[in-house]
Amino acid sequence: MKEKIGVLLIVLAFVCGQANAQDKPETDAELLGLPGDNLDLYATLDLFQASKTIEEFEASLNDEKTGINNLDLNLDDNVDFIKVVTQKEGDDFAFVLQADINEKETQDVAVILVTKGQDEKVSVQMVGDEELYGKDYVIEPKSETSAVTANPGYSGPDTVVVKSETATVVVIESEPIVEYIYSPMYSPYYPPYYYGYYPPYYHPYPVISINIYFGRNRHHRNHYHGGHRGGNTVVINNNNTYNNYSRTRNTSNTVSNNKNEGNYKRSDASKRPSSGDKVNDQKQISNSKENAKKSSVKDKSSSSSVNKSKVKSSNKSSVKPVSKPVSKPAKPVKKPAKGRKR
Repeated sequence: MKEKIGVLLIVLAFVCGQANAQDKPETDAELLGLPGDNLDLYATLDLFQASKTIEEFEASLNDEKTGINNLDLNLDDNVDFIKVVTQKEGDDFAFVLQADINEKETQDVAVILVTKGQDEKVSVQMVGDEELYGKDYVIEPKSETSAVTANPGYSGPDTVVVKSETATVVVIESEPIVEYIYSPMYSPYYPPYYYGYYPPYYHPYPVISINIYFGRNRHHRNHYHGGHRGGNTVVINNNNTYNNYSRTRNTSNTVSNNKNEGNYKRSDASKRPSSGDKVNDQKQISNSKENAKKSSVKDKSSSSSVNKSKVKSSNKSSVKPVSKPVSKPAKPVKKPAKGRKR
C-alpha cells in the first residue's frame, strides 16, 4: 500500500511540474535577460539584407511600423534612435549600430560584418555588443553545418554545448544591400545625427511590452543560427576588420550602471501585461465607446448651431484667407530631449 502511495506521489509531482512548465511564458526561455532583448538581431539582420542602401536600412530600423527597434537604453520610455556608422577596409565592411544615450555618451549596440573572400564570395555576420548581449553573441545566415555558440550572457534553462568549428561562409551576393555596397553606385554614408538631433522622418515612439515585442519578431530566428540557440562558433569571418572595430568601440557608463543596478529588468517587468490588465483594457475600451457615442450626439447639436453662425458670417465677407502650404524642412531638426534626470 505504501509503495502505491509513493508511486502516486511521484506521478502527481511530475504532472504538477509539467503544468508549471506550461504556465511559464515561452518567451522567458528565449530571452537573454539583458538589454539587447529589445533589439532582436535576427530581425535586424533580415532588415539589413533586404535594404537597398545603408540610409534606407537606418530609416527602416527607426520606423515604428517595422516593429524591430524597441531599445530604450536611457530609460526615458521612448525607443532610442539608432544610427549606422560605416567602417571600411578594402572589400570588408563593418556597419556599427550606435545609440546616443545623452549629450556625452554613445553606446554601440551591434556590428554587422560584410566580408568578401578571395573567391569573390561574400559572407555576413552580426555581433551583439557584449554590454547588451553578453560575450560572443554572433548570428549569421543558416548553412548546412550546425554547431553551437557559447554565450556567457545567456541565463535561460537550455543547456549550451560548445563545439569548436570554423564559421561557415554563406554566399549572399544576391541580397540587395550586398549588391549595392559592392557596386560602382555605392557612396559611403556618414550619419550627421546625434543626441537630440534627428532626421525629419523620425518621431520618438513608446516602448512596448517585451513579451509582445518578442512575439512579433521571433519568426526571424528561422533564417539564422547563432546566439544561444545553436549555430556556428564565434569565429569572425574577418578577424582584422572586427579587431579594428573593437579598438574604436563606444561604451556608455549610464548603460553599464543601469545594467548593474537591474534597471532594465525592472523596466521590462513593469511593461509586461497581466490578465487583469487585459480585462481592464476591455472595460476601458467599452467605456470609451460609450463616451464617444454620447459626445458625438453633443457634437452634432453644437455643430449645427456653429454652422448657422458660420453661414451668417460668410455673408458679411466674400473674401477668404489663403493659407500657405507648409513645407517640411530639408535638414534634420533639433528636438528637445525627453530623458529623465539621473
